[in-house]
Amino acid sequence: MTQPRRSPSGDRRKRDAERTRERILDAALIEFGEHGYAGARTSAIAARAGVNPQLISYYFNGKEGLYQALQQRWQTTSGAAQPDQAMADVVGGYLRLGATQRSWARLLIWEGLADAGTAADTEGEAQARAYFTAMVDDVRRRQRTGELSADLDPAYVVLTFFAAAMAPTVMPQIVRRLTGLRADSPEFLDAYTVQLRRMLGHLAEPGHRVD
Repeated sequence: MTQPRRSPSGDRRKRDAERTRERILDAALIEFGEHGYAGARTSAIAARAGVNPQLISYYFNGKEGLYQALQQRWQTTSGAAQPDQAMADVVGGYLRLGATQRSWARLLIWEGLADAGTAADTEGEAQARAYFTAMVDDVRRRQRTGELSADLDPAYVVLTFFAAAMAPTVMPQIVRRLTGLRADSPEFLDAYTVQLRRMLGHLAEPGHRVD
């Protein structure tokens, strides 16, 4: 006599829901990275994730909510302020994140291309501003310790090294022409990390040791 099938426990349903949600986010990262927000289709994201398209509405309340959730995931993955690490290590981490997870960089590029110059007053924009504000505050803290010179504008420091970390993904052809190395090669990433560390060392206050 067959036993009646038991319904999944609450914990299992929660784990299944979390896995489904993560699959959708993984698929969305690729789709948004390849086509941008305007060109991405929720049906294509659902097909890539192997789920019913209605689940995107269920978990994320549609395309915009899914995009905001993806931005939140990136902010969590990269980390805005990392006071336990030297600035050179933070920049190196962003560099390798961009090199190994190129869809994140493509997503930022698409976002920049679509930027009309005026930020919409949305929850996602407020979270993005808070993320970068935390990075600027972290630079100010490092200036107080002497890790970075006090005469530098912290916002421009963040902008410069954020752009430096993105450069291999955005301009791989320039990297190749300048160095003869592929932008995603271990040789280039190691050499570039060393050079960024030296540049940061020159931006420290006199007498401050940069390990």
